[in-house]
Amino acid sequence: FKPPLASGEQTFRPTKEGALAYFVGHNDKYPNDSGFGIKGWRTAKFETAAQFMSGDVGIWMGNGIFTDKDGNVTKVDKSFGYKKDDQGNLRIIQHHSSLPYQPQPSPITEEALAGPRF
Repeated sequence: FKPPLASGEQTFRPTKEGALAYFVGHNDKYPNDSGFGIKGWRTAKFETAAQFMSGDVGIWMGNGIFTDKDGNVTKVDKSFGYKKDDQGNLRIIQHHSSLPYQPQPSPITEEALAGPRF
């Protein structure tokens, strides 16, 4: 699991404990987690960019758009992988979330403007 608002050594959460800490907080091992799932979201909307299904596997990607009680919007790029287990239950086997990429303008130096030196 890759949460959108996690960073550093705790960016990826391969354990149940780490995933739960992100969603509900209150875990001293994850001091930066305040509980994404309990922030009091007023709306959650998902927009599909693409989906794929083959046999017992499905993949979905798109955006999650979350609005808090004050009207602030958090947009998250998301992808999920699903697989049916032996009993036919749909299980999440992969989840990635990140904030949308925001390119920054590159600084142009005087040297770059002057061109190559031969």
